Amino acid sequence: MSHTQLTLKQRFQLETLLGTGWLQKNIAYHIDVAPSTICREISLFGGGAYDARSAHSQSNKRRKTGKRKTKVLLKNEQVHTYVEEKLKDDWSPEQIAGRGKTECEGMVCHETIYQFIYKEKPEWKKYLRQKKGKYRRRHGTKEREKKREDAKKQRIDTRPEVIEKRQRIGDWEGDTIVGGEKTTGILTHVERKSGFLMANLFLRKNAVLIKEKTIESFLKISDDKKFSITYDNGTEFSEHELTARLTGLIIYFAYPYHSWERGTNENTNGLLRQYFPKKMMFAKLTQKDVDAAVESINNRPRKRLGYLTPYEVFVEGKIAFQARM
Repeated sequence: MSHTQLTLKQRFQLETLLGTGWLQKNIAYHIDVAPSTICREISLFGGGAYDARSAHSQSNKRRKTGKRKTKVLLKNEQVHTYVEEKLKDDWSPEQIAGRGKTECEGMVCHETIYQFIYKEKPEWKKYLRQKKGKYRRRHGTKEREKKREDAKKQRIDTRPEVIEKRQRIGDWEGDTIVGGEKTTGILTHVERKSGFLMANLFLRKNAVLIKEKTIESFLKISDDKKFSITYDNGTEFSEHELTARLTGLIIYFAYPYHSWERGTNENTNGLLRQYFPKKMMFAKLTQKDVDAAVESINNRPRKRLGYLTPYEVFVEGKIAFQARM
């Protein structure tokens, strides 16, 4: 396995696991990196007690310094001179890069020229046609990218009445509760009518892993009990299009900061917190621990179900005549 840079999340995991006495080789396997990566990390940044934030900051400084030394525009005098001369002739970086490919060996792309100007040679900005600030991103601003992604989401107010009134089994709400490490957590899905809960432990919070665990959970559910999921707007659900395609579920999203729109899930997460309180470290938890808590919750009688349990309503098909909708 080749050496890779640790992310901040992985460094927090490393800090936690070192503090609980894990061996370096076991930590490496747990966070999916080479043992040499852990050894190097501790050697470089672990003087005394290992601190994830400090290590990440030091690492970024080292990388920035290292990358600066490798910039073609700093190392190659011919390219540096060519770019400077053409900028002074009012050429744009794109024109310089395009023409430079045939006139100057080792020429870089126009985006590299822009980055070089803004990071290394701000005095060259006066030669640019647009001097207000950093060049425009290829796909627009982050705000525009976010708007494009939001436009792909089906909002909660487009859900059919059958979901709103809990008239069938198979409409779910999903969310995550976070462990004390901030990088670990439990993915929860609760069925709206029965209150039946499914939960998956995760030790790395990313959208791909959340998607995989969601698909794994719903593969165990029959098609007549899976119609829709309603999520909040966390980035961990950004793989929703692929999740929907592979599970056959329609995915809706609540509006930002409207947690009450997923009240069933929020309340059920509160029940789960009885077993896994806030700030509790999840690094040593196992899926078996989570399953035990879920089984207990699913077998508690509920007033709104006429004192039937979620398991009896969802799995056994008992009808809660006294249920309040």
